[in-house]
Amino acid sequence: MKLLNGLLELLFPRKCVFCCKLLAKGEIDCCAACRKIETYQGNCKKLPYVAGWTAVYTYEDNVREALLRYKFRGKEHYAPTFGKEMAAAIRETFPSEFDLITYVPISKKRLRKRGYDQDKLLAEVISKELDAPMIAALKKVKNNPAQSSIQKVEARHANVMGVYRATALREIAGKRILLIDDILTTGATVSECARVLLTAGAAEVRCTCFATRREK
Repeated sequence: MKLLNGLLELLFPRKCVFCCKLLAKGEIDCCAACRKIETYQGNCKKLPYVAGWTAVYTYEDNVREALLRYKFRGKEHYAPTFGKEMAAAIRETFPSEFDLITYVPISKKRLRKRGYDQDKLLAEVISKELDAPMIAALKKVKNNPAQSSIQKVEARHANVMGVYRATALREIAGKRILLIDDILTTGATVSECARVLLTAGAAEVRCTCFATRREK
């Protein structure tokens, strides 16, 4: 096994998830330089229907590029690294203020094309790290245009209206839910998901994302 691992290291050398540089001996997942990336220091503006939210990083530079690779270029193996960092942020921000974890789902069409649901992978890692139950409480019922293709805030909110449906009514009734999303920009998607969960009987919805835009 040791020989096999050594061969794999030779053929597929490990690279930093953020800058893609080869990792030095002893480095895991990311290089020493990228471990110094500043975490998100914003004020976490209020979002409709969301009791509170947190982010690990600001969506820019190497963080942005890493997320784009994770989301659109098949780098699903980034999920454990991202998920563990999100779990650490949750422990610090609201460690006991939720009963279960769920995530923002993608459509069946996008799942077939991408091959994986990036937010589900993150939620699975976070669930394991925090020893908290995770369920698929939402289903995407419409394949709407990607939010990234829409600039105006009002249009983004309109684009996600009626797109999600609650699917686990018994499990979420009266529960405080932690919603997982990879990127939070205007908050339109997270707010709509929270609205759907609250309408279906959830007591409260909080959110954690890996990265968010720098506040202006």
